[in-house]
Parts: sequence; structure tokens; C-alpha cells
Amino acid sequence: ALASQKKGEAHSIAFLGNVVDLWERLAARNIKVDLGSDQTSLHNPWAGGYYPVGLSYEESNALIVKDPSAFKERVQESLKRQVVAINSLATQAEGADHGSMYFFDYGNAFLLEASRAGADVHSPFPTGEGRDGAQFRYPSYVEDIMGPLCFDHGFGPFRWVCTSGDPKDLATTDRIAGDVLDAMLHEAPNHIKQQIADNLHWIRNAQQNKLVVGSQARILYADSEGRIRIAEAFNAAIKLGAISAPIVLGRDHHDVSGTDSPYRETANILDGSRFTADMAVQNFVGDAFRGATWISLHNGGGVGWGEVINGGFGMVLDGSADSDRRLKSMLHWDVNNGIARRAWARNPNARWSIEQEMKRTPELKITLANEADDALIDHLF
Repeated sequence: ALASQKKGEAHSIAFLGNVVDLWERLAARNIKVDLGSDQTSLHNPWAGGYYPVGLSYEESNALIVKDPSAFKERVQESLKRQVVAINSLATQAEGADHGSMYFFDYGNAFLLEASRAGADVHSPFPTGEGRDGAQFRYPSYVEDIMGPLCFDHGFGPFRWVCTSGDPKDLATTDRIAGDVLDAMLHEAPNHIKQQIADNLHWIRNAQQNKLVVGSQARILYADSEGRIRIAEAFNAAIKLGAISAPIVLGRDHHDVSGTDSPYRETANILDGSRFTADMAVQNFVGDAFRGATWISLHNGGGVGWGEVINGGFGMVLDGSADSDRRLKSMLHWDVNNGIARRAWARNPNARWSIEQEMKRTPELKITLANEADDALIDHLF
């Protein structure tokens, strides 16, 4: 690993064991850690999503069956130990040989369940200080990374499936999507050039990475304009016979608009509305009215039952003029509904994006938030 680091090469090391042991060893030895996170499935903490330190895999499975309450206690004690180690690495004393670790929550309910266990993860800032509205001392990666860079600009996981099951059709869709993004890159404003460039690189190299397992399907991050232009090109190719069968469009729930989840997808919507499910429901209903082939509204997914509402859709493209009409109407709504809400929450990138969309689409009228002078409010209260 050290040799690879000196060469400037990436190096991956697999650890077989309980990660709490690793966290504690890193903290005890004051090992430099630049970035830290946890992707443990804590949306299912009591049935195998998280295994407590001090028990083997077999012992944990036996305890789940024999004494679920005792297993829960072991998990919560383990979470508290893990957080102590993480806090130590993230708050190293000034004058140390290296800086403190940046820790972020991936979104599978690590901070939520750690807080419920009594771990020291709550924000040390009084209301109105530190990160705006922060509940936890560490951010969700949607707050600091995915939200500002992708969701607030309308970029999210756009999906399509070739119903023919023919790899040749998938290769054709990859080429078409790449050509669309290439054209967009040359005319894109600086705000979103990097996002388009990254996804162009991804789709141009998708085939050689051999990621397809089962269905001939692809996933690509794109904004509203990108999704519509790619879908239009697919529909035209189906009409001409360049693609042999219909294509089904969709997206992941981890997207701009389709999910209300205060601990992940909507973690950076800090106007108070992240604890409501209005966006997912509005997308679900709006997608239906605007031409989706099927829609879904469901609970759970990534952060656990009762913590999230997801609105999803599927849209069949068959090469028809009606498909062309429906894809433009529905995809535009599916993305921009979320950008509008993020703009209302005063996210600067979302505000820029929705203003750009209103220029591109004059029929779109969005009420924008009035920016208050925080200093004036602080003075009054």
C-alpha cells in the first residue's frame, strides 16, 4: 500500500473482521485517516444489518434467534464504541502531525441508529450555529457532496432497459447517450460542465467494464435536459429500427425528486419540509398525469421502514409520436419538481438550475424564495 501511495496509484485493502475493531485500532494508534464513512445496513439493525463487535458471525446469528433483546443491546453498545473511535479521529488535537478526519454518513441510517443507541453523534452547535439546521455533528453525504453537486442541479440516476435483451441494442443506446452528452458538453455552462464530462466518460467506457448482469440495462447520471434528449434519441432510433424493440425508462429512488428521506435524499433541504413526504407524492401523481406507463409509491428503501417515502415510475418508449410527447412532459416534471423544492429551501445551485430551466422553458413558472438578511433577523430576535 505504501509503495502504491508513493507512486500516486490507488490501492485497495480488504479487511475481514468487525469494522469496530479496525476503527478502534486506528484511533488508538492515531493513524492518519483523511476520509471516513460507514455503509453498514443500519436500516435493518436487529436482523443482520449490523453485527456487534466481540461476537463472531455465527455467535451473532445464534443470538438473533435465541435472545433478540440481548442482540439489540450488543448492537447499541457496539455503535457507541464505534462512534467514540470515529470522534477521536475526527477531533484530533491542534498541533498533531496530521489533520482530522472528514467523516460523512452514507445514508443507511448509521447516524440515526447511533443516536438512538445514545452515541455522541448529535450536533455540538446550538440552533442557528454551525451547519444550518444540522441534527448530527457529521453530515450526510447528500448535504455536503451529492446534494450540491448533483441533486440541486437535477443530476440523478437515469435508467433504461432494452426489452429485446439484445446486447447490440444496449451498445446502440450507449453510443446514442454518449453522442447526446458530447453535444451537450460543448454548449453547457460552467456550472454543470464537469457533471456532464464525468458521465460522458462513464458511458463511453461502460461496455468495456462489463457491468451488465441479466437484463440489458444501463444507468447514467443526467439532468432534465439530458434525460429528455437521450430519451428522444432512443425513441427516434426505435422508430427507425436502429433499436430492435421498445425501451423502458426509469430511475433510482436515490434521485433529485422521487424520494423524501430526511436522513439521506432530502438531508440538504433545510427549510423544515424534509420531514414531509410531499415531493415523492407529487412526483408519483404528476408522473401519472404526464404519461408514465406505471407508477409506484412505497415505504422504506435504504434507510428503513417509516423513515422514507419513494415515488417511482416506468415509461415504455415504442417509437411512436405519443411516446415522444409523453417523455418530454413527464421527464421534465419528474426532475424539475425536485429542483423547485430545493430552490425554495434556498440551495444556491438549485436556485441557479431552476432559473436556467425557466429561461429554457418559458411556460414554467416557479415561485422563488425571498432571501432574508440573517443579520437583521438575528438583531430583531
